[in-house]
Amino acid sequence: MCSSWRRVHVFGLTGGFASGKSTVARRFAARGLPVLDADQLAREVVTPGSEGLRAVTEAFGKDVLDAGGNLDRKALGERIFGDEDARRRLEGILHPRIHALMEAKKNELERVGEAVACYEAPLLVEVGLADELRPLVVVVAPPEEQIRRAKARDGLGEAAIEARLSAQLPISTKLAVADIVVENSGSIAELDARADAALDAALTRLGVPVERYPRPA
Repeated sequence: MCSSWRRVHVFGLTGGFASGKSTVARRFAARGLPVLDADQLAREVVTPGSEGLRAVTEAFGKDVLDAGGNLDRKALGERIFGDEDARRRLEGILHPRIHALMEAKKNELERVGEAVACYEAPLLVEVGLADELRPLVVVVAPPEEQIRRAKARDGLGEAAIEARLSAQLPISTKLAVADIVVENSGSIAELDARADAALDAALTRLGVPVERYPRPA
């Protein structure tokens, strides 16, 4: 754990593209656990008028904005996926700002006496945060299920899905550094049960009573 995090312990949640990690995060939140969503933080640091959005448009041009002046995430995604240099430029802009915002939110959790929080991020391992966010929970799904879910959820074609998968580390690399693994190969009810077991295991490792974050009735 990063020493600057003091009393609240933040553990990590990650997984492959369209693996179901957001569903696991929602189950954690349903039990009252604070979840810091990296994707949501990424949206907050590029709101209209922000320094983050200015930096993105300077790097990638104003064609990544929609008619209302908001960041067009789809247009930006098309620019960076499959372009390693562009992706790294974007990460260099966003990641420091996301981390600073996460610290601010964590400080607020400390102020209200929260014991534990979860940080959900698709590129958590890629940016070197695994060891700071122990225990690390990794969600894994069969590749064919990832593709099916990506098509159904995002309306993406095969090429776009492959580009997003290739932008992440192989799931075997993430599993190699995982402390707790959640297999997502069944129904939502089965995934909820596995998410509950994973959170119970994380709380136990951290010495926090499971009853503090009870399962929904």
